[in-house]
Amino acid sequence: MKQAFHVPQVSRGEAYAILGGAALMMTLAMGIRQNLGLFQAPASRDLGIAISDFALAISVQQIGWGVSQPFAGFLADKYGTRWVSLTGSVIYILGVLLTVIAHSTLPIVIGAGAMIGIALACTTSGICANIAARVVAPQRRTLAFGIVSAAGSVGTMVTAPIAAYFVDHDGWRTGLWALLIIAVAMLPAAFIGSRADKLPNSLVTDRHLTLADALGEAGTHSGYIVMAVAFFVCGLQLVFLTTHLPTYLAQCGMDASYSALVLMLIGGFNILSSWLFGWLGDRYPKRLLLGAIYLLRSAAIALFFSFPPTPLTVVLFGAAMGTLWLGVIPLVNGLVVQIFGLRFLSTLTGIAFLSHQAGSFLGASGGGYIYDLMGSYDLAWKIGVLVGLAAGTLQLLMNDRPTARVAAQGAAA
Repeated sequence: MKQAFHVPQVSRGEAYAILGGAALMMTLAMGIRQNLGLFQAPASRDLGIAISDFALAISVQQIGWGVSQPFAGFLADKYGTRWVSLTGSVIYILGVLLTVIAHSTLPIVIGAGAMIGIALACTTSGICANIAARVVAPQRRTLAFGIVSAAGSVGTMVTAPIAAYFVDHDGWRTGLWALLIIAVAMLPAAFIGSRADKLPNSLVTDRHLTLADALGEAGTHSGYIVMAVAFFVCGLQLVFLTTHLPTYLAQCGMDASYSALVLMLIGGFNILSSWLFGWLGDRYPKRLLLGAIYLLRSAAIALFFSFPPTPLTVVLFGAAMGTLWLGVIPLVNGLVVQIFGLRFLSTLTGIAFLSHQAGSFLGASGGGYIYDLMGSYDLAWKIGVLVGLAAGTLQLLMNDRPTARVAAQGAAA
């Protein structure tokens, strides 16, 4: 157990420093991004734009994140994470700045949308998994993925009350200025985490594996395709909630503090669940755990939206969603390593994540369109529940067998 959380090439202290840098980078990137829904209603009122206009920016963010992720992942796999994560951190800071000074829809779409979307591809789970996989021993990788993913939840929990306080007392621009100052800490965090680049990211037998070879394996593996399709639905559900839940609660007459509360609860319970599903993923079939998350999450959404929200149900829903939120990340990363090995981890998870973000785009923009058209979210949440149940069932049945190449490596070991 002495070497369970680091590989022999680095000391235990250096391993924890590298993982801490990656975790902090993801904490800040995800924490700020997850709370943008708090600014939707006040910014829309102040600027005289529709809810769907602000939702468009979040939708563009999801697509920008998804389209950029395979490219950022490939660069990290091939050249290392340092310049990818540092460049992403700079773009993130500039994206928040452009949003702060916006006076119309376009700067918000560019700043909170395109720029933060590209930056997220360079600073979150796809890149952090690359860092963690190099530092942690193979038998604990899924747990390490879960611990790093939990960092994103810490960010949500910490930044939600900060953002809500300034929005309530000083306006949405002041709230974003506060988040901008916090975002600057991404730069040193990215630099420390990228020290993992000096460690190998492949076995000797994988060093000549090309990107074309890796894509060929992925494109013909039915389980990978099923996982990517289910990931689409995951993105649809989650971004619908982060973007539109504050508006839904306000429509139901609840104080804005409950929107911040539910985001804090999601963040808090995510810390435990990311670790839990990472731990479980090293011991039980990851496909079954993923399928269970999608099914239980869909059931929780159906129960919450079927009745008028109350303080109690908001608390229970936040806890349930937090338990079933980012736990998917270590499991997806772990499945990719299980099936394809480590060499193109960030690239293949990035391609799957593109599917996730296509769903996110639909969850944000589709939810806004339905709300503007019908004046409620009833149809939107019902669609989310139905596709979630279908995705969970498919995920339970996916083929999770390693490729012949990875199976041969396991036999040789």
